[in-house]
Amino acid sequence: MADERMSLTSFLEYQRATLAMKCRGLTDELLKRSAVPTSDLTLLGLVRHAAVVETIWFRRVLKGEQITPRWPDVDGVYGEFLVDDADVDEAFTIWQEACQGSRAVTDGFESLDDTVEFRGEIISLRYVLTHMIEEYARHNGHADLLREAIDGAVGE
Repeated sequence: MADERMSLTSFLEYQRATLAMKCRGLTDELLKRSAVPTSDLTLLGLVRHAAVVETIWFRRVLKGEQITPRWPDVDGVYGEFLVDDADVDEAFTIWQEACQGSRAVTDGFESLDDTVEFRGEIISLRYVLTHMIEEYARHNGHADLLREAIDGAVGE
């Protein structure tokens, strides 16, 4: 039976793998397609967003690093979602590197109960791992709908 730390990190890995699977086999054009008429959301935008939140929560919050936004906001829109001119391979590389960096940060904490102070709040590794599972799970729901609208593919 897995302990709590192994459970949380395994669930997070599963969510990361799910997003990758939702994107697998699609062309650059399809990854950039907003497949739902009422939304500009794309699978590539979700991948870039995942890279951003990985970087923010693990490197900025837990490690205290100063982070320069990779994709700056434009006119109030999160830059990671603006994918028309995005380089797909670069986005996936940045996301994978962010995930690897997050794993390294996690490994650097002895306990889930270890905390940092960020903007006047005390935040534990447990909180960050749990939040990231929630973040991916919510966006993987979006990815499910996008992928089904693109080519009919369904499933975990």
